[in-house]
Amino acid sequence: MQLFITEQAKLYPDNIALRGLEITMSYADLYDAVSHQVFQWQSLLGNLRPVVALAVENHPAWVVLDLAALQCEFPLVPLPFFFSPAQWLHAMEDAGATLLITDQPELFAPILADKVTHHSQLEIAGKILTQMRLTPAHSASLPAGTAKITYTSGTTGQPKGVCLSVANMLKVAGSIARVTSLSKHDIHLNILPLATLLENVAGIYAPLLVGASCTLLPSGEVGLSGASGLNVQKLATMLKTTGAHTAIFTPELLQALVAYMETSGHRLEQLRFLAVGGAHVSPALLQRAQTLGIPVYEGYGLSECASVVAMNTPSHNKIGSVGKALPHIEIQFSGENEIIVTGNTYLGYVGQHHDQQHRLFTGDIGSMDEDGYLFITGRKKNIFITSYGRNVSPEWVERELKMSPYIAQAALFGEAKPWNVAVIVPRHHATKRQVDQSIQEINQQLPDYARVTDWISADSPFTPNNQLLTVNGRNRRDRILQLYQNQINALYEGNDA
Repeated sequence: MQLFITEQAKLYPDNIALRGLEITMSYADLYDAVSHQVFQWQSLLGNLRPVVALAVENHPAWVVLDLAALQCEFPLVPLPFFFSPAQWLHAMEDAGATLLITDQPELFAPILADKVTHHSQLEIAGKILTQMRLTPAHSASLPAGTAKITYTSGTTGQPKGVCLSVANMLKVAGSIARVTSLSKHDIHLNILPLATLLENVAGIYAPLLVGASCTLLPSGEVGLSGASGLNVQKLATMLKTTGAHTAIFTPELLQALVAYMETSGHRLEQLRFLAVGGAHVSPALLQRAQTLGIPVYEGYGLSECASVVAMNTPSHNKIGSVGKALPHIEIQFSGENEIIVTGNTYLGYVGQHHDQQHRLFTGDIGSMDEDGYLFITGRKKNIFITSYGRNVSPEWVERELKMSPYIAQAALFGEAKPWNVAVIVPRHHATKRQVDQSIQEINQQLPDYARVTDWISADSPFTPNNQLLTVNGRNRRDRILQLYQNQINALYEGNDA
């Protein structure tokens, strides 16, 4: 496979491709570094074709290794540092990884134990890395053409490995570059971990396809720590000082940035496109962001479609929707309003090939308006049925609740019950009366079977750290229900409304 940065290295050899904390690489430098790593692997491994696990902080070295793996046609397994050791081990064993490259070997030594057959060090883009050869637990069955195997934390401890081809990922990157008008003059600040498929495809491949520049800094430098720690002042400052034109946020990051800018007077005049996705974004939050001049656009995607499927853009933006389908995608709906995507679906899961004629039944329920904007109602698997036989999509009701200025988070339950209960995280300083009044007002806009009859106040916010929220910002419903089951049952037992 010819490396897709070859053309940029010829056209813009001196343009900055990657900026790190202590190193800057032009396109010519990047091409040379990738070519050198390809040569090193070929010399070391000969005809062996390893599955490479990569656990490295955001740094130009991550990109060099990723592109070298694409060039060598070595399947790559990105390992996020927000995974637990058990999830790291599962991903490596499930994918049959035979090589691990990391800048934090001390984290992996305890879980790999006797699986390491050889250690070596390598220096890439000024960063010292440890390379470990591994004895795989088994030989994984991967679909032909697998270039990347992506695992997400999701709602379970044993996620599936989604197998993607180079074509899968570059289709998305090319469409994103096109609809967002990316150019060689843009600077993208990589905030999310590169092991996150969205940041990898939209935040590295898309900019590099057009000769733009990526700024890659350790998570602490952009204000992130662990799965949910955030110094929003540092994040806002870094967006400004790096001159970033584009970036990708989760809803929680956007919430924090908006609140900070509302009180600090901080402004981001040079920012022209801030993508937000991973979970539903409150329309009220998007409107607050617009008032502050933040050019934020909501999108929607799935790992099985190599990340982005639809997104809003400056020329086509409708708050409340997740935008229009990317040019290479076609969207249809089943009789149950499940979203079906064709045009760019995954090769299969590890050990299981995808054989649905390139159609993906997403599991998401939604609709499309007459202008072509896609709206997401909720997850098919999360729909519950009341004792009156009514289907309720909890995400729909939760979205309405979170539009209240007094409600920060909500989780709705009512399976096999005559009415619904919400577990609510009130906003700071919100009183019970204010929350009650908000719920009454929201109920007036909902059909009777979807209304919230009673609610309990959560003991603490839902976060990834307490296992009540995924890293992408989705409720872990089973865990929330387990934690508050007794209180919810008490409401039903004491209230026969």
